[in-house]
Amino acid sequence: MKSNKKKYYTTIGLIWVACAILLFFVYLLVLRPQNEKRENLADQLINEKKAYDVAVKAQEQETQNVLKTQIQDLQTKLKIFAIDSGESANLTFDISQLASQHQIEAFSIKNRDARNASDSSEFTHLGEDYFDVGFVSGFNQFAAFLSALERHEPTLLVDEFAITRSEESDQGHSAKLNLAVLVVKK
Repeated sequence: MKSNKKKYYTTIGLIWVACAILLFFVYLLVLRPQNEKRENLADQLINEKKAYDVAVKAQEQETQNVLKTQIQDLQTKLKIFAIDSGESANLTFDISQLASQHQIEAFSIKNRDARNASDSSEFTHLGEDYFDVGFVSGFNQFAAFLSALERHEPTLLVDEFAITRSEESDQGHSAKLNLAVLVVKK
């Protein structure tokens, strides 16, 4: 009788172990992927609800007015930092006027070749324009002119500068500047 009970319990135990293994594989193959899909769909639903709420809010007149004012503010800020592509000739005139205001002698300015400029820009709406400036001035005039250039609107970026001391102390020193300016592309 003991052996029959032992066989019975062993058989029942093996059936339970087989069922547990079978349920484990069913979980791994069926239920777990479904749970992951359900979680992904829940995340997508949340994202779509957020997008819908943003679209509904964007449709409101008050939101549109706020966005319009933000766009206008950003456009005025852009004008501080960048010029239109056709205004680079005016920019050379402005730089020449700054030089004459600071009594800079032997002033020359020219656009740098586009071949020397880096054309591999990652920006689609902004480009760069480069100028080479040469002049003769004293150290104080050079510093004042450099400061005026950096305060100019649209912003002029001083890429490089060099000043060479003259042999005679009463004459001005030779200076060269490489300027860069941001340009709004058409």
